Amino acid sequence: MNGWLMRVGAGLRHPVESGSHSARPARGGPWARLIALPHAGGWPSAFRTWRPVLPAGVELLVAQLPGRGLRAGEPPLRRVAPLVDGLSRAVAELPPLPYAVVGHSFGSVLGYELTRAMERLGRPPRLLTVSARQPPCFPSEPPFAHRRTDDELLEHLVEIGGIGPELLHRGDLVRPALAAIRADLEAMETYRRPPTGVAVPILSLGAVDDPVVVADRLHLWSLETTGAFSRRMFTGGHFYLYDPDTAATIAEHLLHLCFPHMAEHQEMSHSSAMFSH
Repeated sequence: MNGWLMRVGAGLRHPVESGSHSARPARGGPWARLIALPHAGGWPSAFRTWRPVLPAGVELLVAQLPGRGLRAGEPPLRRVAPLVDGLSRAVAELPPLPYAVVGHSFGSVLGYELTRAMERLGRPPRLLTVSARQPPCFPSEPPFAHRRTDDELLEHLVEIGGIGPELLHRGDLVRPALAAIRADLEAMETYRRPPTGVAVPILSLGAVDDPVVVADRLHLWSLETTGAFSRRMFTGGHFYLYDPDTAATIAEHLLHLCFPHMAEHQEMSHSSAMFSH
């Protein structure tokens, strides 16, 4: 799978390799899978707050794109199509398990196109969750973030909560990550709505205080599916999805939408609590 997906677990964070024992669930292993796609420039560690709030039986695989993490030596890709091609090949090689896709910000674009690709392969997810990204019927408009100077891009990241203000003048620490961020932003801002949507149900999530996304547009993700649609709103700015308490609430809701019978009696490990109907 060339490192496109990283398994995140209790003390376990490594690429999933095709044809290896790590790609095959063992007896008594996972009963469901969550494939997560982070924001622009995001590493698999972006979803570290999600592992503690998922049942042990739910495998958490997070996308690791070129230009970051263990793939930092590879040039980042600047268009959605080749990214989705790599991701869909990696997902198709996984052993069959019921699964859901969750994408945050730029990850929502990748999640949507990944779902379309997996439908064409006859292995669709049970649910697509899109977070903090306007639907494809609202394409990005200039001025484009990916064309900003390094200093302007850093200021933008501080404004939306992507990095702390104390790092604004520490370019030596953050500039190495800007190439991946800029490439992802270019992929997102050049993306255009496809002619057809998906049949998979969509759950649209957002924050009412997100400085990037117009909250009133999020319900229009309903236009992208012929299946069921629902929307939930939170607070916490653009990166609300990574807050531990918010992650726990969303994970509970997502599991019961996707796997109601399997999740009903599963123990949730967050703060030794149990989520149930």
